[in-house]
Amino acid sequence: MFALDHSLAQDIVDRAMAILPCNVNVMDYLGIIIGSGDAGRLYTRHEGAQLVLANHRVVEIDASTAQQLDGVKPGVNLPLMLDQKLVGVLGITGEPEQVRVYAELVKMTAEMLMEHRRQQADQQWRHQRSEDLLSRLLLAECPEYLVDEAQQLGLQPALPRQVVVIELAGPASDAGKVVAWLNGRYANSWCLAREPMLIHWCRAMGKDRDDALLLEQFDEQGWQVLRMATVEQSPDLPSLRHAVAAARDLLDYAREVQPQQRLLRLAAYRLPVLFWRYRHDWLAAQVAQPIARLHSHAQLLETLRSWFDYSGESQACADVLGIHRNSLRYRLEKIAELSGCDPYRTDDLLRLYLGLHMTPRAALCSNDQ
Repeated sequence: MFALDHSLAQDIVDRAMAILPCNVNVMDYLGIIIGSGDAGRLYTRHEGAQLVLANHRVVEIDASTAQQLDGVKPGVNLPLMLDQKLVGVLGITGEPEQVRVYAELVKMTAEMLMEHRRQQADQQWRHQRSEDLLSRLLLAECPEYLVDEAQQLGLQPALPRQVVVIELAGPASDAGKVVAWLNGRYANSWCLAREPMLIHWCRAMGKDRDDALLLEQFDEQGWQVLRMATVEQSPDLPSLRHAVAAARDLLDYAREVQPQQRLLRLAAYRLPVLFWRYRHDWLAAQVAQPIARLHSHAQLLETLRSWFDYSGESQACADVLGIHRNSLRYRLEKIAELSGCDPYRTDDLLRLYLGLHMTPRAALCSNDQ
């Protein structure tokens, strides 16, 4: 509910008195002066205003009538209306015949200012409520009535969206700037800072977007974006919630295993991220055991990474390593000997692949030295 406060009342008074040769008062719904050109009258009761409030009509007080009322000066007192409701009173001091024309103009201006302030308050409330709802909508336990409220607020919860999670290096103020920038450029997006350095962006699908170019634009703005994780489009809200969790897992995985990568797409890391999520599970830990036996062999680990990167293409792998194919074969045999897993066998290869991707890069590097 709108309430006329001192700040707005005094703003009305100051604007009016900048062009009028008479004093202006603004009273609240109780008839108390909350804005005035005469500071000594602030927060005193105005009998003329009380008459307006009681009768819902303009009250004019001439000099003779004013003498019969306590603390009242001649003037015109008008009801201030908002949405056809009486919310306050405007008073202009002076003989009614002289100030009546001014009173109507100031009343119109005052009611326009009140409407503008109410709209600002509504927009601020909608913005804050929308942020609150978005933070809840992405949680699995979000109640259905909040989804309905989001629909009423125009958030379009049923719209297909793509999840993008952006990790910042700082400062913390960059998060708000990035959120505002994205919301201003991508219609129907959900974008909010969930943590000081983490942004959840659920962008509505439209024309294809160049994510690498987007990172360049962040750099041009001076925003320190460490990395950005994207997930394929989600057709509905339940899928979107799973996508947010997957994107966060992807960032966590990249932070520890692929720290050099700034742009990560779940499609390229789906299997490693799945096992990364459950890396502390006993079965998953057993899968990673063979890689642990290679931690002190940097050359063999580099060879294994290249073997995976080139999908077992011997010549391409040997070329990138700068060695002969026979040397590559020798290294792979050494990997099999030390790890107990043969890179030429599918089951063993998968175990080596998952183990390599389930082990933080820092752990491998510390053992490489």
